[in-house]
Amino acid sequence: MKKINLHLSKRTLINTLLAILLVLVVTVPMWLIGRDTLGEAVIALLYLLPVVWVTYRFGRLPGICAAITAALAFDFLFIPPFYTFAVARLEGWLVLAIFLSVAVIVVGRIHDSISMAREATFMYELSAALFGVRTQEAVTYTLASQIQQLFQASLVRVIYRCKDSTSNIVVSRPEGVERDDRPDRIIPVLNSWGLVSEIQIWGGDFVELPPEDSALLKNFATQAARAFEFTQNLENEKRVRAGN
Repeated sequence: MKKINLHLSKRTLINTLLAILLVLVVTVPMWLIGRDTLGEAVIALLYLLPVVWVTYRFGRLPGICAAITAALAFDFLFIPPFYTFAVARLEGWLVLAIFLSVAVIVVGRIHDSISMAREATFMYELSAALFGVRTQEAVTYTLASQIQQLFQASLVRVIYRCKDSTSNIVVSRPEGVERDDRPDRIIPVLNSWGLVSEIQIWGGDFVELPPEDSALLKNFATQAARAFEFTQNLENEKRVRAGN
């Protein structure tokens, strides 16, 4: 688990450094053109472009860092007195405060919109994938495959506790990967019979896992519970018909 968190921190640091670098790259041509030519309003709008792109590409934290870097560069180069972080006039403070506020709000809105759209898309894909399954094995396989693809996880293990058997169904994706450490996320799957399954997720190097109490992981558990209950009812019906 510590190794995965280290990878996540390293990736976040790299993305943050890239965000800062992009803001500085955008700053150079504006500084060469000059404040008098562009004007403070145009400079502020131009600084929002890398902030928006970074947030869309890398996420909230690099976006916030890009916004702060842009505000500092704006103050240092384009708000009198120049080449200092001091602000001489109230007007300068207002311009800086408005820019930073707008940048932070934009970062938050973009991040939330992307997250909601991504989660809605995945839940639709998961529902569609589970719609046609007819066995507990198929549900277990589908859950492991879909969740591993979504989070690019190093390992996803789904354990189904068979109601009428002492053995469990265990599916891991990717196949052949074993982990002895504690999963980064453990999602219990409950239905009317109690605990029927457990989803274990070990994070990867590309997508950060949501908190355990997030709506997305709760939706996973709800979809899984319904699918397992549906397939169990199908099997019960088959047994009743076979008995008749």
